[in-house]
Amino acid sequence: MRIMTLNCNGIRAAARKGFFDWLQTHDCDVVCLQETRAQEHQLTDPVFHPEMYHCYYFDAVKKGYAGTAVYCKQEPKKVIRGLGFEIADSEGRYIQADYVGLSIASLYLPSGSAGEERQCRKFHFMDDYMRHMKSLRKKRREFIICADWNICHKKIDLKNWRSNQKNSGFLPEERQWLDELYDEVGCIDAFRVVNHEEDQYSWWSNRGQARANNVGWRLDYHVVTPGLKDKIISAEIYTGENFSDHAPVIMEYNL
Repeated sequence: MRIMTLNCNGIRAAARKGFFDWLQTHDCDVVCLQETRAQEHQLTDPVFHPEMYHCYYFDAVKKGYAGTAVYCKQEPKKVIRGLGFEIADSEGRYIQADYVGLSIASLYLPSGSAGEERQCRKFHFMDDYMRHMKSLRKKRREFIICADWNICHKKIDLKNWRSNQKNSGFLPEERQWLDELYDEVGCIDAFRVVNHEEDQYSWWSNRGQARANNVGWRLDYHVVTPGLKDKIISAEIYTGENFSDHAPVIMEYNL
């Protein structure tokens, strides 16, 4: 099973940059998108509903903002939109496809880089979402959470870690939150199971020549429950084309 995640930084913009043409050439079974920044009724062009997929969207109330989507070749048993708390639900930040014994979700964790108020909202989201992740461990199913987490975990996950220790995305509190998610809750960063190399980034600033020089951050993770650890086959960050300021992260699982 090939599963891809991408923060598309506007699904209509990604379409103009050739994302859907590229998607047809990559045999992904599930596609998780974040920051769609569109209402589903605005996506009338068939390009936004590829024939090979069952397509599900969860929009933010505010137009042109946030939003998530999941495309599935195999029709899910159930699709869940939202997490039951305000930030996630009003901003369309979580959608989940359920199969027998397995759930695959697209999550868009808030950014705090716009200022103190947004960072506070990010921390509130993280608190609520941690409770949710702990509750998932009690369920008799496995989970693959594909997301723009807006957090780098280790120094290896961003180029300029020294100068970013006081910036949103690499704050000690954020990194500690991922420590808890991995070490205490028991979830796994699937990418690092099969790839321990440096300079593996999925987001680059639009400033300067960050992308050309690969001065980036790895913000886009597949986080999986422990029962899937030995099912992870391979990981790829596709950088051949630019559909967004993020890159697609494709993982293969023996499922």
